Formats: sequence, C-alpha cells, structure tokens
Amino acid sequence: MIHWKSETVCTAWKASDLPKPSLPEVVLVGRSNVGKSTLINALLNRMGHKVAFVSSKPGKTRSANFFKIYPPCDAGEDVFFLVDIPGYGYASGGNRARAEWWKLVNAYFEGGRDTVFVIHLVDFRHGFLAGDEQLTSWLDSMDMPRLVVFTKGDKTPKSKSKALYNQYIGRGIVSVLPPIVTYGRNDEAADYLRVQIPQIIRELKNA
Repeated sequence: MIHWKSETVCTAWKASDLPKPSLPEVVLVGRSNVGKSTLINALLNRMGHKVAFVSSKPGKTRSANFFKIYPPCDAGEDVFFLVDIPGYGYASGGNRARAEWWKLVNAYFEGGRDTVFVIHLVDFRHGFLAGDEQLTSWLDSMDMPRLVVFTKGDKTPKSKSKALYNQYIGRGIVSVLPPIVTYGRNDEAADYLRVQIPQIIRELKNA
C-alpha cells in the first residue's frame, strides 16, 4: 500500500485568503454531499484522525482547503497540493452563500495557479446530474484536464454496478483515465489513486 505524508497548509474562506501559487495543484470538485471529505480522508490515510469533516448537511463546508502532499521519496514524484474546493449545488444559506461560492471558485481558477488537473467527483448512484454537466462544460471552456471519480459505489448493489458503469461510459465521459469507482473507505481504490495522481501530474506537466 502506498502512503502519502501530508499537512494542511491553508483554509481559505474568501478569495483574499487563497495562498500564492507555489506548487502544482490538483483540485477536487463535486456536488455537495458527493463524498468528497470521505475520499480525502481515505487518500490521506486519516480515517482514524480525519482532516476533512464529513457532514450530513450538504453545503456545510464553504472553505477551500489546501493539503500539501509528499509522495514516497522512492517513488520519484514531486510534492504537490491537493485542493478541496467547496461542493456546489446545495450551498446552505441561500443565494448569498452561492454567490460567495462562485466568488471563491472563480478567484481560484482565474488566479494564475498551477492547476494541473481536476478530479471531478460524481455520485455513482445518480451519474452526471445537471450541475455535473455544467461543471463539465465549464472545464471544457478552460481546456482543463479532469479525472472522473465515481463515489459511493458501496451504496449500489454489486449485481448492478457493472451495468451501471457501462451505461455511464457508453454516454461518453472525458477523463484522463477510465473513470474510477470508489467504495467509501475502500483502501484499494484510494491506494490506486495515490499511485495514479502523481503520475498524471508528471505526464501532464511534461506533455
């Protein structure tokens, strides 16, 4: 199993809180309550001591969180930031909260940062909803590479998982790798991502 060393470097509540660009960045985006915090905790091996708060209330997390990632030295990969962008779609607090979300996210993506690619999290049970389609169009407009990761695969019966996956793939999905299905705290999926994410960074940076 591959392990990352990590540290929380910054929690940005507003655009002015965003740190100056310094390292390559990989950004996690997805609808509120898509399971982003669960995946982050799995990636950082922090199920016992969580670094990302898992909430039952969609839209509760409104900050952008920067985790500095140190891949294993013997893997030959460089240090990078994993950036947790607040979830979209259900921002609690109404129009004002949604406006603040857009200001923070726009400031991030328009701030000249070294964003290598986006990890687009999609709930495996529901597939690409309207918000996901809008995000896809937005990423296309920026020519931003993305890796599609399906979450909450553990909430779909195994007998239906393969057919559902093939159904989504059949509709056409833009992703730097075949979309990955995660299963909550499943270490195998998280371990695979810990290997692939630094490799994708290297390949895209050298392209």
